[in-house]
Amino acid sequence: MSGRAPKKAIIIAAGRGRRLGPHTEETPKCLVPVGAQPILGWVARAFEAAGIEELVIIRGYRGDLLEAGARALWPGPIRFIDNPAWQTNNVLLSLAYARAELDDATLVTYSDIIFTPAVARAITAAPDDLALVIDTAFKDIYVGRTEHPLDEGEVADLDDRGGVKRVGKRALPAHEAYGEFIGLAKLSAAGARLCGAALDELAAQYAEREDEPFQRAARYQNAYLTDLLQHLIDRGQPVAPVPIVGQWREIDTGQDLERARLLVESQEEWS
Repeated sequence: MSGRAPKKAIIIAAGRGRRLGPHTEETPKCLVPVGAQPILGWVARAFEAAGIEELVIIRGYRGDLLEAGARALWPGPIRFIDNPAWQTNNVLLSLAYARAELDDATLVTYSDIIFTPAVARAITAAPDDLALVIDTAFKDIYVGRTEHPLDEGEVADLDDRGGVKRVGKRALPAHEAYGEFIGLAKLSAAGARLCGAALDELAAQYAEREDEPFQRAARYQNAYLTDLLQHLIDRGQPVAPVPIVGQWREIDTGQDLERARLLVESQEEWS
């Protein structure tokens, strides 16, 4: 089980986000405005409220703008790691470029989600070595979300002990899911080392074989974070859910931007 709470967060922010259309023509996805400030601004406020002190940002598309924008939004220490292959790889291999950062307790998050400070505090306080924020009311968010169908959600269910059993896109039928993994995870120091060791093993296993399947990814090169998590679960590693009800939004399409704006305007914590 966990020792001290994480003081660091790794943000995976290398991709372009083409589904946002003109919003990302010249702007990194996490700097797209949602109401009063960019996506990253809301994330920064939530992390500050949860006691996070330093950020590590994995960058790719328009990394120059991302650095300037992030420094303006985050008052504490911040480091940038380049993913030079961002146009051809995906979330898991993007995280692999930050392998050296998996040496202590940390949060890991996607860069295209916003969540309330309460969610950030809940995941930071989780006592487990590996813990995932899972929205148990996720189906409500998809009502009217016509540009991002329900079957694209990273759904999860639980085993008999209450741990995460399956997680990922199409890991199970959405109507059978316990909830949706929102893209925010906590790794204790031991959990971070475990993930780092798994990344090392996979790098060796898939060297010169990145076109071969891995978990639910048709190609290892295009694997998601959830593929690594499922890999660890299948090896017997407990992964705990941190359940929430709403309190977050993914921003993947222009339609999502408006829905995210309505969320931040409705939350007293963000006012």
